[in-house]
Amino acid sequence: MKSQYRAVIIGGGVVGASVLYHLTKFGWTDIALIERAELTAGSTWHAAAGFHPLNADPNIAALQAYTIKLYKEIEEESGQAVGVHMTGGVSIASKPERWEWLKSAWAVFQTMGVEEARLLTPEEIRELNPIADLSDVIGGLYDPHEGHLDPYGTTHAYAGAAKKRGADVILRNRVIELKPRAEGGWDVVTEQGTIIAEHVVNAAGLWAKQVGLMAGVDLPVTPMEHHYLVTEPIPELEGREREMCMLTDLEGFTYSRQERGGLLVGVYELTPKHWNIEGAPWDYGIELIPEDIDRIAPELAKGFERYPLLNDTGIRKWVNGAFTFAPDGNPLVGPVPGVPNYWLACGVMAGFSQGGGVGKSLAEWMIHGEPEADVFGMDIARFGKWASNREYLRQTTGQFYSRRFVMAYPNEQLPAGRPLRVSPSHDAHVAANARFGVSWGLEVPLFFAPSKGFEETPTLKRSNAFDIVAAETRAVREGVGLLDTSGYSRYEVSGPGAAKWLDRMLACRLPAVGRARLAPMLSPTGRLMGDLTVFNWDGETFWLMGSYYLRQWHMRWFDSHTAADVSVRDISDAWTGWLVSGPNARALMQRAVVNDSVAADDFRFMACREMDIGLTRARVGRLSVLGELGYEINVPAPEHRMLRDALVSAGQGLGLAPVGGYAANAMRLEKSYGVWSTEFTQAYTPGMTGLDRWIAFDKSGFVGREAALREKEAGTPAQRLVTLAVDADGADARGFEPVWIDGKRIGFVTSGGYGHSVGMSLAMALVDSEVAVEGTAVDVHVVGEKRPARIIADSPYDPSGARLRG
Repeated sequence: MKSQYRAVIIGGGVVGASVLYHLTKFGWTDIALIERAELTAGSTWHAAAGFHPLNADPNIAALQAYTIKLYKEIEEESGQAVGVHMTGGVSIASKPERWEWLKSAWAVFQTMGVEEARLLTPEEIRELNPIADLSDVIGGLYDPHEGHLDPYGTTHAYAGAAKKRGADVILRNRVIELKPRAEGGWDVVTEQGTIIAEHVVNAAGLWAKQVGLMAGVDLPVTPMEHHYLVTEPIPELEGREREMCMLTDLEGFTYSRQERGGLLVGVYELTPKHWNIEGAPWDYGIELIPEDIDRIAPELAKGFERYPLLNDTGIRKWVNGAFTFAPDGNPLVGPVPGVPNYWLACGVMAGFSQGGGVGKSLAEWMIHGEPEADVFGMDIARFGKWASNREYLRQTTGQFYSRRFVMAYPNEQLPAGRPLRVSPSHDAHVAANARFGVSWGLEVPLFFAPSKGFEETPTLKRSNAFDIVAAETRAVREGVGLLDTSGYSRYEVSGPGAAKWLDRMLACRLPAVGRARLAPMLSPTGRLMGDLTVFNWDGETFWLMGSYYLRQWHMRWFDSHTAADVSVRDISDAWTGWLVSGPNARALMQRAVVNDSVAADDFRFMACREMDIGLTRARVGRLSVLGELGYEINVPAPEHRMLRDALVSAGQGLGLAPVGGYAANAMRLEKSYGVWSTEFTQAYTPGMTGLDRWIAFDKSGFVGREAALREKEAGTPAQRLVTLAVDADGADARGFEPVWIDGKRIGFVTSGGYGHSVGMSLAMALVDSEVAVEGTAVDVHVVGEKRPARIIADSPYDPSGARLRG
């Protein structure tokens, strides 16, 4: 053990070993992995060790596909067998709605490039799995890239390959304390002495909570129990030339595969149990938790129904081991906001599906400053400090575990950990029969129901809220809508150096005093870091507004580019607001403002200034995401409800109606407005997405300028964002469905929905540039069915923008 390393990885499970391997692969060799016991001595050694590329987040699914392809490489490089059994896997459906879901998942597989995936009949499934009772099965989704491996061999292959490149692996040496050094980096205090490390990676698995607290970070992660059983040999499996494929019974809450001559059956029960919510005891190692058969009995019975021969087969062993879970079931990866050079690679409950992708992304982040893929679904910045609350953590992780195989619908709202954060006018929304979604812990209205008893039906197709959303859209287009903007992020940039700092951070030209502007923000590699709006209030005080759920993500970025003469504050909790939008918006505002004028010549499009409205002094911007004449009104949070009352009073007789997120999404699609996480992500560039129109290429010194210029000079990007009109029937595209021309995949949908004002199903899509021409006929999968579509001109509603400019 040396006294100093560039990076120290804490934890010797498969994820820590993957991080070690990828750091060496990308060029860092002065690194060490420190493990308190032996490699795999945590969750790794007892894992069922299955792998599969399917994930609800297609970006994570792509990293899972990378992980699976990597196993052959690390085996060859290390000389250590990883024991891959590439059996293929089938997810089965016994209900029509689940079959629809699997057909939709097949379409997403095509977008990911997993073209070998196919839909199977029960007869075809029986050829791959001859011992399951398939009498109730409609069909299944088969992926040849599923299988299982040897946990011990795989972990040692990662570590062995890293050691060949110069890394150290230090065993039987527990980390006791982490101390930040005044000049940067860490003192890593271990049982065998203190190591100085520039970077520390928490890959501590079951002990991630404790290793987080060593750095002053309370991580939203907790261990949970998980059972599987292994049977005695089954005669029906003897003598087969091919190993039985893996089977996921989505209605039966079980997964299964062949284990030598027997069967392995794992259970995701509806009554999960947390285990040592504060993290595993330090002396816990290669041992198991006593099985709790009574608790899992209802789901286990379904497994016995699927495999009747289990009733006459002995059970060779039970495994009840602990795995760590974050609130949404995805890993915790990346730099921790506010803690320099402290990195996470933990909460990885599917280590043999995700470990390679996690290691790759984190190593890229540490060495190059950003990961290649869009990994926001794994980024620790997707959570605030509220996610570490023990009750929130208990509810949300329990919900995820119990729904592991429960069908999830895109419009389904789940109850765990809610309500947590509410806007100051939440009670008024409740009184108006709002139905809520959640953004970064905040309850946000989706639509306003006609009665207290109305509930939206979860579905893959258009829901029973369709007509309600149509009415809200019509209210905005014909009268005036009122949208709560508490769910927008707001950052205040102030100080004598504010303009200079923003000029470097933003790719656009800064607006003049009293003006606002759309503001792309780039990384050094020219990829997107934000689609913001910048407001110049007085030349020294600016606001940036954007997506609420990116608050930690953006503040981490801002903090990494600090300057002495600039203050950057997240004021999203201190300031909230309302959007008033529609042809009657000006009339409403003129009634509401005090001794002021909002006439077209007095308050032009994209202007911003302070105004008195009722009893509050507001900061108002003349713009709207809904594509109509609009005013974004911002006030201190305690004055939010009072402002609402003033606006409602001023809107009498003008057709004022509350508007929720569903209608806002429909209207932004009608204007071909992209939004973050669908049209805009950290994996995309300005040229791909059309945000290059807002870049001031002649402005020197902004972050990402050289890369953006290279993209511009290279000409047309490989893919471009377009708008599609889809010949849909009762359902709309949602995102990541493939787009085809004559059977060739030429792109994918980024988002979609119904445009009530234009009377058509709309989608936005990234397609190959050579076909990105208005009028091009394409096909799009919608809920697993191929539907005809065509590329249309952007902004099918009010293409000239006359209504927006007012």
